[in-house]
Amino acid sequence: PDAVSRHFSGSRELLERVAGDRDFLAEVGNIADHIAQALRAGGKLLIAGNGGSAADAQHVAAEFLSRFGFDRNPLPAIALTTDTSVLTAIGNDYGFEHIFERQVRGLGRKGDVLIAISTSGRSPNVIAALKAAREADITTIGFSGSAGEMHALCDLFLAVPSKDTALIQQIHITAFHAICGIVERELFAKG
Repeated sequence: PDAVSRHFSGSRELLERVAGDRDFLAEVGNIADHIAQALRAGGKLLIAGNGGSAADAQHVAAEFLSRFGFDRNPLPAIALTTDTSVLTAIGNDYGFEHIFERQVRGLGRKGDVLIAISTSGRSPNVIAALKAAREADITTIGFSGSAGEMHALCDLFLAVPSKDTALIQQIHITAFHAICGIVERELFAKG
């Protein structure tokens, strides 16, 4: 019970900290606005991350493609973490550090958005994807727990003030849910 209580207390404290941080909340709003603008203009979302962040990429893509708060038309979002044939082909032929970069180069177009998730801010395959996106004039949005190398490669960047991977991921998914709700309301005019 003590370990469970400590985990929930740490989670609550971090959530309260970011909920009271005006700059953090403003960046979540900026990210939502940029995504809505890109989707309104015909762009799509490409989302990449490893491990738990890969699961978050898939979760976010599902929220946009299916629905979040209400029924509406699907929004174009691709988790670059799901196609095992693509991932293993690129990993085998070019190396694991290129699994997202090759997909960004093949699927991404000017006007799209790459959402790059790395709790450390240092994942080599995420960094490579961000570099490819910058070269292709794709908007880059980073979600991390620290600045790392990612920060300089991102047009918008959300850093969770923690070193605890699980807590960073909890805040990421909370921020993503807020973003999904904002984008849905902006594009489909629901109160």
